Amino acid sequence: MAQLLTLHPTHPQPRLVRRASEIVAAGGVIAYPTDSSYALGCRIGDLNAVRRIRALRGIDERHHLTLLCRDMADVGRYAMVDNWQFRVVRTGTPGPFTFLLPATREVPRQFKHAKRHTIGVRIPSHPFVRALLSERGEPMISATFVPPGADVALPDAESIRARYEHELDAVIDAGPCASTLTTVIDLASRPPVVVRAGAGDLSLLGLDDAETAEVG
Repeated sequence: MAQLLTLHPTHPQPRLVRRASEIVAAGGVIAYPTDSSYALGCRIGDLNAVRRIRALRGIDERHHLTLLCRDMADVGRYAMVDNWQFRVVRTGTPGPFTFLLPATREVPRQFKHAKRHTIGVRIPSHPFVRALLSERGEPMISATFVPPGADVALPDAESIRARYEHELDAVIDAGPCASTLTTVIDLASRPPVVVRAGAGDLSLLGLDDAETAEVG
């Protein structure tokens, strides 16, 4: 049964952040709030936990997972970033943007896109997530918590725990989320492609030549 950890939305209690980190370190899958919506997360390199996340989401290896990073140094370790890509990512972080980039050898094969060998990277601004990443000392694998067949992410900890308490190891309650999906931008393409428009102001990134992916 999933543990419920209730944290302050802007000043998360260090004791509870450490507990969440311990659960992740032990191979757990957690549901937690971000600056856009609730997400599922696990330890980087944990293949079994990633399989659980894919099953909960109803997605396969063709769906990008996201690497939540503490800073640009983390991004540079796990993704290959040219100067123009670096400028875009730095401008859009921290915040609700996910950037698709070629993965480095530091990323296990099973966590890359099956065909393109890319990975999503994101530097979040939510206080709990930043505290958790700092406690972990490394990035985390993440996926927006949109149930199979749904169009929007689950909005709060109570509804998640009621529905998935036997499939998760912990649910982090730091208040409800807006359930707005991140904006996903493919920077592995030239020109860049807006794969999904969501939270965040695209005009801030200076991607005047960006294309929009066709839906359907």
